[in-house]
Amino acid sequence: MTKPDIKKDKLTKTTFSSSEATKIAEDLESSSAADILIWANNTFGQRLVLSTSFQATGMVILDMLSKISSDTRVITLDTGRLPKATYDLIDQVQDQYGIKIEVQYPDRDELKKIVTKHGINMFYKSYSLRLLCCEKRKLEPLNNALTNDVDAWITGLTRHQGATRTNTPKITIDHKHNNIVKINPIADWDNEMIWQYIKDNNVPYNALYDQGYKSIGCDPCTRPIENNEDDRSGRWWWETGMPKECGIHFTATAKK
Repeated sequence: MTKPDIKKDKLTKTTFSSSEATKIAEDLESSSAADILIWANNTFGQRLVLSTSFQATGMVILDMLSKISSDTRVITLDTGRLPKATYDLIDQVQDQYGIKIEVQYPDRDELKKIVTKHGINMFYKSYSLRLLCCEKRKLEPLNNALTNDVDAWITGLTRHQGATRTNTPKITIDHKHNNIVKINPIADWDNEMIWQYIKDNNVPYNALYDQGYKSIGCDPCTRPIENNEDDRSGRWWWETGMPKECGIHFTATAKK
């Protein structure tokens, strides 16, 4: 792919109504992921960010985006409980792609408060405490990152990742984050397409995938799975009958 000539000086706020976003999603449904990223870059300029946890899906988008725009902001959430392999990949990505990743951290005082009250591994005790941990370590830092200077964010959501994600549109309004636009350029990709792209383009990936992991989050909340298991079954595996979600993409309420 040759890098298109795209202007990156767009600083004015760009918004869409829900009906406009739905129409755009319909128009772009058959478009390639690269074309959607080009549309996003042209539309939102410097008010566009990629949020990634450096899973395989995020690495595909990051690599694709690097060939379209070298200065789109890339943000990630450091929960303080990530696997070493994830930190190693972050360093590798910054060196290989020549980018500076904006790392978002939880509020130290808020973490101290909940850990003091509920324990360092509170998430094993109940579903509500697990959601509370996710809220403080993930949701609130992301909310702080998606501030007034962001009009749209790119995610690696795909429809094959589980029941809560099967209807994921490529373009939608994110009502959880100030009604900005949420862009899911590889929503219609499956695992075969993702890993074929990684292979064909020599994209770096998390070493844990070679150890049987299929979905990688915080270290104590993630484990490898068998080939016949659902991709997200290794996340919060001790919970039964609960959505395998942290709350970023699927609405959930933690009891305080």
